Amino acid sequence: MTRDLLVADFGKKDYLETWNLQKELVRRKILGELSDLLILVEHPDVITLGRKGKLEDVLTSQIPVYSVERGGEVTYHGPGQLVGYPIIDLRSRSFDVLGYLRGIEEALILTLKEFGLPAERKEGHTGVWVSDRKVASIGVAVRGWISFHGFALNVNTDLRKFQLIRPCGLQSDVITSMRALLGKEVALTSAKKKFVENFSAVFNYSSTIHVDEYFVAQEILVA
Repeated sequence: MTRDLLVADFGKKDYLETWNLQKELVRRKILGELSDLLILVEHPDVITLGRKGKLEDVLTSQIPVYSVERGGEVTYHGPGQLVGYPIIDLRSRSFDVLGYLRGIEEALILTLKEFGLPAERKEGHTGVWVSDRKVASIGVAVRGWISFHGFALNVNTDLRKFQLIRPCGLQSDVITSMRALLGKEVALTSAKKKFVENFSAVFNYSSTIHVDEYFVAQEILVA
């Protein structure tokens, strides 16, 4: 069976706007009107609380805070971070939600290894680690067996921003980035390219088709 993955790179985009768009895409996807879609985006400073998040873990009032449907606790999104939102139909897959999470982890691990970083899972934690430092967070939601929300990979992220929260119930100094680990800036475009390749391979897509934000908006408008 041929499976195509649409990939939409939104560049820098407001979190609330992207969140609302995800929910509309999920609605359309439940109706069977859309192909599987991976949104890649970089957000301005924002803090999100997952289903287990506690407002007392937010240590600032200077950044927008949103309570959302994803799993997990509190996290930060900002410039230099690669955020991905797969809107895919899990009903056509041979795994459950846990298997889906492990698939995202695997795609991130493979991507980091291509940059020379020995990434791995850590027992008892969701996300991806290099030694005792967390470099990527994952928090997903599923509605009608359609996934949304997703992952955040710290590529060139300003790690000082994590001092404004208790990230995922951890100390802020546990969080790292590719730049910190490698000691140099990493091209976000390269990280995106490698991740798309690995995500497509892990989830057995026949091909990836790159579309723009305008295409995604038009798909919604013609509903």
